[in-house]
Amino acid sequence: MQAAKSGLSVAVAERYREVGGGCTHWGTIPSKALRQAIFGWAGMRANPLTKAMGGGGEVSIPALLKAADGVIRKQVSMRSDFYERNHVQVLRGQAVIIDPHTVEVKDHHGGIERYTAKSIIIASGSRPARPKGIDFTHPRIRDSDTILDMQQTPHSITIYGAGVIGCEYASMFRNLGIKINLVNTRDRLLSFLDDEIVDALAYHLRDQGCLVRHNEEADRVEVLDDCVVLHLKSGKKLMTDVLLWANGRAGNVEDLGLENVGIAPNSRGQITVDDHFRTSVPSIYAVGDVTGPPSLASAAYDQGRAVVCQLGGTESCDRRLGRDVPTGIYTSPEISSIGRTERELTEAKVPYEVGHSLFRSLARAQIVGQTVGMLKILFHRETTEILGIHCFGYQATEIIHIGQAVMAQPAPNNTIRWFVSNTFNYPTMAEAYRVAALNGLNRLF
Repeated sequence: MQAAKSGLSVAVAERYREVGGGCTHWGTIPSKALRQAIFGWAGMRANPLTKAMGGGGEVSIPALLKAADGVIRKQVSMRSDFYERNHVQVLRGQAVIIDPHTVEVKDHHGGIERYTAKSIIIASGSRPARPKGIDFTHPRIRDSDTILDMQQTPHSITIYGAGVIGCEYASMFRNLGIKINLVNTRDRLLSFLDDEIVDALAYHLRDQGCLVRHNEEADRVEVLDDCVVLHLKSGKKLMTDVLLWANGRAGNVEDLGLENVGIAPNSRGQITVDDHFRTSVPSIYAVGDVTGPPSLASAAYDQGRAVVCQLGGTESCDRRLGRDVPTGIYTSPEISSIGRTERELTEAKVPYEVGHSLFRSLARAQIVGQTVGMLKILFHRETTEILGIHCFGYQATEIIHIGQAVMAQPAPNNTIRWFVSNTFNYPTMAEAYRVAALNGLNRLF
């Protein structure tokens, strides 16, 4: 869309039957729509009024997925309309790069057409890693692409891999009352997050009833008639109705013809790019999950826009576009953060202080019954410049953007004092910033 609105001639090669990519059909949209459906059902079930009326009974995953399907249909329709209105040609079929300026597209009927362009952008995304020796065609073995195809609600699930996807699904399914084994190959959950946030997540997963096992490694998977057994190298055996394999992702680079132009992905199928998202071939760029972290839809959108700006678009883009992005983890409660962690600041010997706001003290959190969580602001002791913001709790992925906006301002407008010199609506969740700022400034002497 950025290219089209900038007056460039652009075409999109799409090998799936509908536009939207993995984000729309298998990842972000369906999983978050399912999460919202579960969250709404769980809230209704916990409501005293619902209990008094005898409502809030059992619900199945297929029934909840109907809501997700409706969102997918709306997204596909919207995106298709955008392409049509902006005269963006959609090339249906598998695209193969022939040379630095030529792409060959083979349609679903075997027809082949060649297209030439000044520049080529690879935005093929990623998929769940599938190790050899595991039969992912069996209905008891799932990955994040196929877990949403379940036709029955299992009583128990083992999730192998406690990264973002594993933690999100563990939290989601536990809210449905499904017994969860969460197997972590490392010694702690989501180690890229602030330690205090990680500790809060680990506590609440266990408090919800998830059994978390750290420092474990899979040995083999055994499928029986009535269950699937995950054998761990430690000797443990985990027997559940379903196994969700959520350990790693791989870039979608097969059949793209990268060998024709000398682009060599790494062992995870990720394409190396420079600060301008250029590959080793100057006319070919790559954006999104196929380039590796941060592997977020939000980053992928803006990385694509950043490339188009460099290719002659009329809009000037900040070089940080698509890079300085907040994390968004849709566990229950949510997690979001931007900037540095306490661990990173300590290692860098930066004199910092912390401002806390516990959600249980916020009137809005009390009103909506979401008192679990906190906001913490890390700031420089001398300049009070904001160095990092970390949030765990209700609407964390929305709340983070206020802090993000303040952090991005030039000095001296990027300090924690902004939050105490401006008035916040009351009662709101955003008020947590004022509370945290006052808490932090009170620690200075």
